[in-house]
Amino acid sequence: MSMMKSEVCVIIAAKNAAATIAVAIASALREPEVAEVVVVDDGSTDGTADVARSADDGSGRLTVMRLDVNRGPSVARNAAIAGSKSPFIAILDADDFFLEGRFRSLFAGADWDFAADNIMLIRDGATGDATKIVAPEFAADPEFLDFERFVEGNIARRRVQRGELGFLKPVISRAFLDHHGLRYDESLRLGEDYELYARAVARGARFKVIRSCGYGAIVRADSLSGRHKTQDLKRLADADLALLAIDSLPEGSKAVLRRHERHVRDKYRLRNFLDVKAERGLASAAAYALSSQSNLVPIVQGVAADKLEALFRRVGLVSRQNVPPLRFLMAGTSTGKEH
Repeated sequence: MSMMKSEVCVIIAAKNAAATIAVAIASALREPEVAEVVVVDDGSTDGTADVARSADDGSGRLTVMRLDVNRGPSVARNAAIAGSKSPFIAILDADDFFLEGRFRSLFAGADWDFAADNIMLIRDGATGDATKIVAPEFAADPEFLDFERFVEGNIARRRVQRGELGFLKPVISRAFLDHHGLRYDESLRLGEDYELYARAVARGARFKVIRSCGYGAIVRADSLSGRHKTQDLKRLADADLALLAIDSLPEGSKAVLRRHERHVRDKYRLRNFLDVKAERGLASAAAYALSSQSNLVPIVQGVAADKLEALFRRVGLVSRQNVPPLRFLMAGTSTGKEH
C-alpha cells in the first residue's frame, strides 16, 4: 500500500454531544493530514449539530450530516464513509480528542491496512482541561495483530481494568474496506468496532499497532458506550457465530473465537436472568435459568461471584475498584520524552 497520499477523513458519530463535540472537531482539524471531518448527528435532542457547525475553521473540510432518528454508531459511521472520499478513515468519538501529531506517527511506514496507536484514558473530572495533558513518549515498538491475538485481547476479565483491543481507534485503508466489501454491521450497537476489525483481520488485513499515544479518551460513568442493552450482548455473540462461518479461518482462530462467543453469551444470559427477575419475578427467572445447563452455569457463577464480591467489600477484604485518573490502554516503555 502506498502512503504517498495520506489524506484522512475523520468520522465523528455524535448523539447529544453538544458539550464536547467542538473539542473533538478542533483536535481533528488541527492535523495537517486531515482532509475531511464528517460529523453525523445521530438523532440528537440537544444542539449537537449547531455546535458542530460553529466549530468550522473555515478550511472547507468540515461536513455535518444529521439523522432525524437515532440509528446507532454503525449506521452513522457507514453514512459518513459513504459521504466521504479520502483514502484513509479515522474514527473519533464525540467526547474524545486527538493528540497533536497523531497521524504523523501512524503514517510512518507503508506496510499496513489498519494502523492504531495507544489510547490515553482520562477519568472525567480528574483534571481541568484534559487536552492539556502531556502524554509520555512511549517507544513505538510496532507490532502486527493476528486474528487470535486480537480476539483474545477482547475477552474482559473480572476486577481487571478494561482494556480490550476493540477499543483501539485505527486509521483504516478505504481501499481495503472496499476491496473486501466491509462496512460496520448496522445490527450492532455494542462491539461494532471489534466486529469490523475481526472480520478485516480474518480477511488478511495487516493491523499494525504502535505503543506511542495519539488518542485521548474521556472515561465517563454515563457514556453511551457503557449503557448497552441486554439484547446488544446477544447480537454481539451472534456476530461471533457469523465470523465462525468464514471458511478460511484456521482451527486455532475458530477456537479463540468460540471462547469470545461464550464469554459474551454468558454475560447475556446473566443479564437476561436479572432482567426477567426484575420484570416478572424470581420464579420466572429461575425457570429461565433452569431451562438449560447453558443458561444455569453462567447464571449461578455470575450471581455467586457478584454476591461474594459484595460480601468481601463489606468485610473489607477487597475494595471497590476505582478508575484511576489517567491510564493507558496498552503498556509501553517510556523513552523519557514527552509527547
